[in-house]
Amino acid sequence: MTATTQVPAGCLKPYLVVADAARAIAFYAAAFGARELFRLSEPSGKIGHAELAIGDSEFMLADEYPDFGALSPVSVGGSPVAIHLYVADVDATMAKAEALGATILRAAKDEFFGDRCGMLVDPFGHRWQLATRQHEVSPQEMQRRWSEAMAG
Repeated sequence: MTATTQVPAGCLKPYLVVADAARAIAFYAAAFGARELFRLSEPSGKIGHAELAIGDSEFMLADEYPDFGALSPVSVGGSPVAIHLYVADVDATMAKAEALGATILRAAKDEFFGDRCGMLVDPFGHRWQLATRQHEVSPQEMQRRWSEAMAG
């Protein structure tokens, strides 16, 4: 019997479907510092499953498998889901991602909730909201600022 690693109940890992998973893994490594944990590949090179980590957060990805309903955002016309990723320097990370083929949807700016945030879409159709925490803001203060902005 071999040892296995227990995955705690409640562990949430996004699963991204992309066209060209090998290229996506290379992009996420170069743009966001992702580390590949492992991959399961077909003899053709198509990736059936891969696991990556950015910091202490893990996510999974695979190439498209239309027969199983596994389609990328490009194939279905986009995705309403965005992945929120905290980085050390949002401006530098967005510039690096853009140089690697991402499209900036919203330039980084200081937000009322204490983060500097921007949004991009990666070359595979997934939207990423990148952020750097600038200072802590309590939920009550966030609500006050939000209400003030909505009123005026």
